[in-house]
Amino acid sequence: MALLVQKYGGTSVGSIERIEAVAQRVKRYRNNGDDIVVVVSAMSGETDRLLALAAELDENACAREKDVLVSTGEQVTIALLSIALQKIGCDAVSMTGDQLRMHTDDAHGKARITQVDDSKILEQLQKGNVVVVAGFQGRAPDNSITTLGRGGSDTTAVAIAAAVKADECQIYTDVDGVYTTDPRVEPRARRLASITFEEMLEMASLGAKVLQIRSVEFAGKYNVPLRVLSSFEENSTGTLISFERKRMESAIISGIAFMRDTASLTILGVPDRPAIAATILEPIGQADIDVDMIVQNSMGDGTADFTFTLNRNDYAKAKELLEQSAKNLGAGVVYGNDRIAKLSIVGVGMMNHPGVARTMFDTLGQEGINMELISTSEIKVSVIIDEKYLELGVRALHRAFGLENVAKEENN
Repeated sequence: MALLVQKYGGTSVGSIERIEAVAQRVKRYRNNGDDIVVVVSAMSGETDRLLALAAELDENACAREKDVLVSTGEQVTIALLSIALQKIGCDAVSMTGDQLRMHTDDAHGKARITQVDDSKILEQLQKGNVVVVAGFQGRAPDNSITTLGRGGSDTTAVAIAAAVKADECQIYTDVDGVYTTDPRVEPRARRLASITFEEMLEMASLGAKVLQIRSVEFAGKYNVPLRVLSSFEENSTGTLISFERKRMESAIISGIAFMRDTASLTILGVPDRPAIAATILEPIGQADIDVDMIVQNSMGDGTADFTFTLNRNDYAKAKELLEQSAKNLGAGVVYGNDRIAKLSIVGVGMMNHPGVARTMFDTLGQEGINMELISTSEIKVSVIIDEKYLELGVRALHRAFGLENVAKEENN
């Protein structure tokens, strides 16, 4: 027997047939004697449909009222899944975020969970019910309905798992686990049997979209074992995300991550003085533009060149702000590139294996791929390259580090 929290995304509950399939899966776990809490998203496309309705009335609709609106999507799903479970003889009860007392702050549309009251859930489990919870939502201190932002159902599931001390939090999605890289780019990519929280956080932050970053952070903070599984396959064991990974010594690199929508900006000849980086980035931050990699090169003549990367959607606005800063500082020219990509290798194993970065650089060099910027940490090496070479770089690195073989070893 185990206490499991299972989360099913919008695709997994996208139709009556899919909801019935989820009900059958949940019942099989229940028949094994497991206590089950199910967290569900709105049916696929429903949140977008509701937001479109609000936009028809007012493109600047109040965030509070939009939260009231979109939260109804999950309410529909929990009721339908509970009905489906009851129909097949599995006792179930549905609960909204407000009913189970999922406390959040008051940042509508992107609220953060502050506390989960586990008493209502535990009470229903003791009665023998499967508890079906609406993901993505909670309530603010003033009792307003809040939503957690895109992917918030993952965070809901992990928060509940932490509160009820679940044995495992299972995230069911349309893929059967975490892969060494995107199989659409590298067909030889393999599913990992396990990966650490640190690696998953890096992979998620670098573009892997299997899990929402906040959910991984939450799971790591409260030591909640996470497993990514496919809701369309019956026998897959998925990928376990925890603090330990099998065969850590042999698996130097866990995966190749990448981000396409990247741009860079450079300002030449800024005064080389303390806090100049803060001066340059202040207007960028005030415009709510996130900056990623930063490089400052001292030129030896009292000036420095300053480069940073950012999301491509923010490129035009940031370039305009940087040109104004150049005038204010008496700096040189501003130039940029909005056709670049970020390519990264990730793995806790590299901490104990010198020469990993060199292998990466040699591999890219042999393919004629030039690196514009480099950033490193204990478990990650990232480079900025021309976007047109991205897929070539992914495949070359995947081959150079033998990731298809490592993944096979782990899954044996």
